[in-house]
Amino acid sequence: MIQFRSRAEMERVCVVLVLLGAPVWGLAVPPVWTQPEQVHLSYPGASGCMLVTWTTFNQTESWVEYGLGGQRVLHMRTQGQAALFIDGGEEKRRMYIHRVTLTDLKPAAAYVYHCGSDLGWSDRFAFTALNDSTSFSPRLALYGDLGNANPQSLARLQKETQQGMYDAILHIGDFAYDMDEDNGRIGDEFMRQIQSIAAYLPYMTCPGNHESSYNFSNYRNRFSMPGQTESLWYSWNIGPAHIISLSTEVYFYLSYGQELIFRQYAWLKMDLEEANKPENRAARPWIITMGHRPMYCSDDDQDDCTKFDSFVRQGRKDISPPAPGLEDLFYLHGVDVELWAHEHTYERLWPVYGDKVLNGSSDQPYVNPKAPVHIITGSAGCREKHDQFNPNPKDWSALRSTDYGYTRMQVVNNTHLYLEQVSDDQHGQVIDSIWVVKDKHGSSAWF
Repeated sequence: MIQFRSRAEMERVCVVLVLLGAPVWGLAVPPVWTQPEQVHLSYPGASGCMLVTWTTFNQTESWVEYGLGGQRVLHMRTQGQAALFIDGGEEKRRMYIHRVTLTDLKPAAAYVYHCGSDLGWSDRFAFTALNDSTSFSPRLALYGDLGNANPQSLARLQKETQQGMYDAILHIGDFAYDMDEDNGRIGDEFMRQIQSIAAYLPYMTCPGNHESSYNFSNYRNRFSMPGQTESLWYSWNIGPAHIISLSTEVYFYLSYGQELIFRQYAWLKMDLEEANKPENRAARPWIITMGHRPMYCSDDDQDDCTKFDSFVRQGRKDISPPAPGLEDLFYLHGVDVELWAHEHTYERLWPVYGDKVLNGSSDQPYVNPKAPVHIITGSAGCREKHDQFNPNPKDWSALRSTDYGYTRMQVVNNTHLYLEQVSDDQHGQVIDSIWVVKDKHGSSAWF
């Protein structure tokens, strides 16, 4: 029998044999091909539920065995399904993405679990079920642009996750650099890297430009977000916050379907109208959006956000019919905080709308602000290193840093939200922080 030093080596040998017309049926399939890996969690959008996703390289059954924290025996079992994903690269690598939704979980209860089948089980992991109380004060870590190479913030995020500092992660686009490279193997390595975070916390995502290959297929197939749009846009609730994830990429990859701009816009409008119904806005007053490419930035790289006529902000007037941007939609529906990445920097903006600063007051700009608050947090660490800032930023730029790092956010209650920036270059020091305080939410808060 041929002995292989790694799965990648075996895959490459099999590819060569297939190209030469030689049989591969005589090669023994190693157990690792049925062993679960790349385990990650996400909220499916319903109370009392958690979605477990993992990968194998041969087809197996999909089971999660779980129990309340502290139990030695995992006495509950739930079965799900596996979907075949064929990477778009020349090797057409095949993998099976397993999804199991756990239901009837006790709110805020701790659980332990493992996933797999009788052909292989994962390690034991743990998670806390979603606290569905609107008075719950969730703590989240936010970042974008985290790669396999130079993942500066990863170790600190792994440690803080294990210390129980967060209730969820928001990864605001750009994964691995790139998930499709080496016929999807870079995506495999990235998903293994983040397992030490994502197998313990809901790892909520949105697509970035580095996911664009093969119509975003690695992103759409590997992650499992709520809704019916293959993780491209969706919303979910946590504590007093309604969080909306969107695709800025619909404005830039028109070859994949110009109509996606209009489909997403219609969905966003419907979702925002629902979130603004009096009973819903009273229960979850904070509306927070996350999208990869910012509307505004002061980086010196000629990206969309450096232009006054940004596609994301003002839409595309160069196509027919013209496509609307997002700034007016978010402003008219009272979006409170807008989270972005893409720029490999950290930038906090003063409350801004229409390219104008609209602070709450000169002394307390984030107390009852008159426009949404924008945060750009794209410096988690990747092979493209840092971006550089324009030396002459506009008035709406409040604070800028090129340190590697990430953002923490706590939605404390109906009126107070806290944000702070962690510098990995400075060994975890908090280099910026603000309180956003709002006595009133919704579009009427602007006036």
